[in-house]
Amino acid sequence: MDEIASFSNNSEKGPQSPFYLPVGRECEVFEQAHAHRLPLLLKGPTGCGKTRFVDHMAAGLNRPLFTVSCHDDLAASDLTGRFLLKGDETVWVDGPLTRAVRAGGICYLDEVVEARKDVTVVLHPLTDHRRILPLERTDEELHAPDDFMLVVSCNPGYQNILKTLKPSTRQRFIGLEFDFPNADEEIRIVSTETGLPAERCKPLVLLAGRLRALKGQDIEEGVSTRLVIYCATLINAGMSMDDAIATAMIEPLTDDADVKKGLLEVVRATLG
Repeated sequence: MDEIASFSNNSEKGPQSPFYLPVGRECEVFEQAHAHRLPLLLKGPTGCGKTRFVDHMAAGLNRPLFTVSCHDDLAASDLTGRFLLKGDETVWVDGPLTRAVRAGGICYLDEVVEARKDVTVVLHPLTDHRRILPLERTDEELHAPDDFMLVVSCNPGYQNILKTLKPSTRQRFIGLEFDFPNADEEIRIVSTETGLPAERCKPLVLLAGRLRALKGQDIEEGVSTRLVIYCATLINAGMSMDDAIATAMIEPLTDDADVKKGLLEVVRATLG
């Protein structure tokens, strides 16, 4: 079947839950939201673990997960479906949101505010007492089963005023605030993910904290936990720490030569 939106489906991955280290009561909140058919909004900076958290929870609940990475060209029809030409006939192809509703799965819209405005119109009837997905082009009205759950995420610190969820949409979701884990938790996460001993992960996490403090000054976004994991992966594979840091924790942050020079000074001051 032809794809009509960029998404991933974990329904064939099996029951094993991806590693995720809870830092609060977020797992309990997710479970309660799923049990009571409540849509969920995740807020937090890039690379802090929102997507991994959803993947972890979907596997733990044994529900298929349909993840859509939203972008400014993503339209409602990319989520619901459209008619496509196949051979000599035109056939309807479900989008990932429709598939999730039919399967009683979890649909995760990552960075939902990046999508076009007509997307929220489609989401509204799924996020109130109706829990329906109207498909006008096929003359269907799908009623979401109890196991269906809608999860969306956004990065409030990055989006500008032109790219925010309207109050009429935000107030259809319960919310969870995410941030980077504390140093001890992040060391454990990085070590578990990469196999690099915790004592070698510690300076990387310390450096990440120093670089995050520069957010909004020289760089738009701080170093994500994802980038720290990438850096530790390279070191564990035999790359020097200097090269790994430059490749995974400096170059992704900026293209400005002067800013990179300043960041490398922070590296030297932090690690000696």
